[in-house]
Amino acid sequence: MNYHLISYTVYLPITAALTIAVARVLFRNGRTFLVDIHHGNEILADSVNRLLLAGFYLINIGYAVFTMRIFQTIESSQTMIEVLSSKLGAITLILGAMHFFNLYVLFRLRSKAKTTQAL
Repeated sequence: MNYHLISYTVYLPITAALTIAVARVLFRNGRTFLVDIHHGNEILADSVNRLLLAGFYLINIGYAVFTMRIFQTIESSQTMIEVLSSKLGAITLILGAMHFFNLYVLFRLRSKAKTTQAL
């Protein structure tokens, strides 16, 4: 049985689904912050939001594909599950880090916009 092929077949769709799910949350909820940062300019906020979404997809899916290769020999279903859980765990941690980085940037921009508006 070719466990490598099965691993790749499982890894890619799960990684893509996780990336899409996180991207949708960021896209939907980030808009409010971007509108506020851009002083109510919804057209600019939506444009920036779409650009951020494209970058998020490119970085995360690119990283997932780049690190897809499995270097160890997989000779059992147990090893396959262990390798997949390790790789999917890494992707999940990276998506979480990207999520918190995006939140940090949005809050910093919002604080800066509020300070500028107060002056």
